[in-house]
Amino acid sequence: MTFDNRVDATGRRILTFDCYGTLIDWESGILALVRPWLAVAARSDIPDDLLLSAFALHQARHQQTRPTLLYPEVLSRTWGDVAATFGLPDSPDQCAAFAASAGDWPPFPDTVAALRRLFGRFALAILSNVDEASLLRSLRLLEVPFLLTVTAERVGSYKPAAPHFETAIAELAARGYPKESILHVAQSRHHDVDPASRFGIPTVWVDRRHGKRGTGATIANTAVPIARVPSMAAFADAIM
Repeated sequence: MTFDNRVDATGRRILTFDCYGTLIDWESGILALVRPWLAVAARSDIPDDLLLSAFALHQARHQQTRPTLLYPEVLSRTWGDVAATFGLPDSPDQCAAFAASAGDWPPFPDTVAALRRLFGRFALAILSNVDEASLLRSLRLLEVPFLLTVTAERVGSYKPAAPHFETAIAELAARGYPKESILHVAQSRHHDVDPASRFGIPTVWVDRRHGKRGTGATIANTAVPIARVPSMAAFADAIM
């Protein structure tokens, strides 16, 4: 699949975004936190891709089996499982630090500038698999206003389940943005491209992991977007 230089936004007045992996560089944030722990445990040999894949699988299990579990608790349990997978010491302190880390993960270097450009033309919204408090901390880093945010805490469910999209469609329609005006923008084909397509919402895939092995902190999926871009900067160029 090649990258697209143009994205057809005819009739689209609002952009809904996945946040973590698309706007926020959660993989770098996760690795920056846990790499010192691995060094202390003499396990710096664990490859980044393997660590992130283990995170993705364990996180998905907790999210799908306990959809009302708040995201910090998902993160705590996930790190405990990742540590056990690689034979790392059981550390309640590390689990607590991992649980609290989402709001500290940094934006990608191009995110804020791209959002500022897009805000001049589109309304913006976020559909995210986190809790309200973690997202609030991340919103401060993103710097632009969002018309609507839908979190896992608010809907009691985690993407790729339907409630994020059902809630966004209903609430945006009440604000004058019918489903036909929505364009979804996301990095994860599993969490976003696939479910959005089931609702008839076109999605642009921001392939943040192009050139890297595997699917990192998300789950593999073959859902087909309407366009593929390598970054938020490229997306802003393609749609403006």
